Amino acid sequence: METPAASFPSSSSTPAAPTPPPDGWAVPAGHGTAWWSSAWRLFTGAPGIWLVITILYIAIMIGLSIVPFLGQIAVSLLNPVFIGGVVLGCRVQDHGGTLQVSHLFAGFSEKAGPLIIVALLYFAGWVVVGGITLATAFIALGGGVLALLAAGDAVQAGSTLLTSMGLSALLVVLVGMLLAVPLLMAFWFAPALIVLRGDAPWAAMMTSFRACMRNIPPFLIYGLLGLLFVILASIPLALGFLVLLPVGMATIYTSYKEIFGLPA
Repeated sequence: METPAASFPSSSSTPAAPTPPPDGWAVPAGHGTAWWSSAWRLFTGAPGIWLVITILYIAIMIGLSIVPFLGQIAVSLLNPVFIGGVVLGCRVQDHGGTLQVSHLFAGFSEKAGPLIIVALLYFAGWVVVGGITLATAFIALGGGVLALLAAGDAVQAGSTLLTSMGLSALLVVLVGMLLAVPLLMAFWFAPALIVLRGDAPWAAMMTSFRACMRNIPPFLIYGLLGLLFVILASIPLALGFLVLLPVGMATIYTSYKEIFGLPA
């Protein structure tokens, strides 16, 4: 249903779009489905270019990752830059322009510095998450070993160890998820906020986290659909990922557009 023009402040006859709050709108849960469908429309609007961008992106990432140590660092640092470029390409296409392969590298402009800073913050976050998770695993499994040493019967000892390891694994997974999910939330919109709104790196990550917190229901729907699409994409020799990957990258833009408004 069309929103009445009176609800939008405007000095012209054409109603202006309402200004979103700094941390974005909270949208209904069903919008998690709309993010996928809107991204699909972007993909089908230029499928050939999207496929070339995807193949080039995969080739670059694989090529970098095979370089020992430095390659993995390069992948971590450059991934937000590539995401920022794809987001810029989505904006051009959404405004009626032509998506180009060069948009993959559009982040290597004046926004490259802030995007790399986001990458460093994100990488540091994962180091902290990994350290705490490993420490939790060490402490939890250490308790299991002590229980094994205290058990006199070999069968009972084995049962105790398996039970202890099972509970420990569950604890480690829960701790890892509790730490990793907020980090992913802080990263999700950060590249888009930098290239589309000009936010500073730390501010972009904090805004991204708050926006995701305000939109947990649609993100749950989005995530469940994404899991289903991953399963479907894996069936035909995983070739479906050539479509799912670009559509998934486009959802960063489509979710940003609904929560933070249409970028200029």
